[in-house]
Amino acid sequence: MWPLKISACTAATALGPGLAPLRKALLARQGGLRPCDLPGMPDGIWIGRVPGLETVTLPAALAGFACRNNRLAELALGCDGFAGAVAAARARHGADRIAVVLGTSTAGIEETEQAWQQRENGTGPLPASFDYARTHDLQALPRYLRARLGLRGPALVVSTACTSGVRAMTEAAALIAAGVADAAVAGGVDTLCRMTLHGFASLELLSRGGPTRPCAADRDGISIGEGAGLVLLEREGDGPADAPLLLGAGASSDGHHMSSPHPEGLGAVAAMRAALDSAGLAPGGIDYVNLHGTGTRANDAMEDRAVHQVFGSFVPCSSTKGWTGHTLGASGAVEAIIALLCLEEGLVPGCLNLTELDAEFRADVAMENRPAALRRVMSNSFGFGGSNCSLVLGRA
Repeated sequence: MWPLKISACTAATALGPGLAPLRKALLARQGGLRPCDLPGMPDGIWIGRVPGLETVTLPAALAGFACRNNRLAELALGCDGFAGAVAAARARHGADRIAVVLGTSTAGIEETEQAWQQRENGTGPLPASFDYARTHDLQALPRYLRARLGLRGPALVVSTACTSGVRAMTEAAALIAAGVADAAVAGGVDTLCRMTLHGFASLELLSRGGPTRPCAADRDGISIGEGAGLVLLEREGDGPADAPLLLGAGASSDGHHMSSPHPEGLGAVAAMRAALDSAGLAPGGIDYVNLHGTGTRANDAMEDRAVHQVFGSFVPCSSTKGWTGHTLGASGAVEAIIALLCLEEGLVPGCLNLTELDAEFRADVAMENRPAALRRVMSNSFGFGGSNCSLVLGRA
């Protein structure tokens, strides 16, 4: 099954559309989080809002899919030559042999929120113009991308909270390994909406009065962002010769609690070890760990314990959510792409907004950017309900 080639990738985040602004921001240590300017949202929070998203339009033939989530997918498709790379893969394999597997947590719920507010006198049916199947429904996202890219292979959606984007990549890999597909467009797309921001506020998990501060002694919560991360996966012999590789993946489900992680990180440890085993690596074969690192008290403490149990204090690690915010169902894919940029640049990105590290942490958390000769990196994603995933990425 492993390795698979990442023949192309693209992203759109609060830092802007495409890989170039993301790369520039990582190197310059400039985050994309800003005070929330959306109406009717919780006070005092910061968000990672994708600039210009409201003006993105879909092709006329697919206008029925118009919603914030699909507009963000469209924005990402137009960057980094990604759509052209998919077209080239379609010519190699055939449209029937390319799967679309995408993760999201809320899909187009914002469209339903708006439709609800448009009811006459606040009662009665939703507007006749509301198209649930092509906007709100979770399956709307892969349906849109399959149609947009001219593909006819399997189209699946994965919704496992904050592991959705990386679970989509592992499910795509399984389809290729099983011979169901020869290539796959995979990743995640998630957008800001009222339900997400008020939902996390009700759980008292949002950082207040400033951007999220993962791993900091005074961390107080998450800054929600929106983002899209897309990859084209193919077998090692296909695609560009110099493309990076998805070397392995691991997943677990510890089911400790609906929203809180296992305090000792048992599921996280299992996922990381499974990823190492699938890649045929010992812990010393990893040069950097991109943490899930949400900025909450419980998550960061758990992940420090888990990373220390697997890697000791010898492998540098950091969270990059200070740049993008927590992009929820897209975060695993977005951060896998960030890990690929770190490989290219030889960069361990120190956590943003971190002035004093939690004194109880034992892992080697980077507080400033460090140059490093990276060969292989691990990217972690953990989600509500005890869903845990880890990827190993590297070069041939």
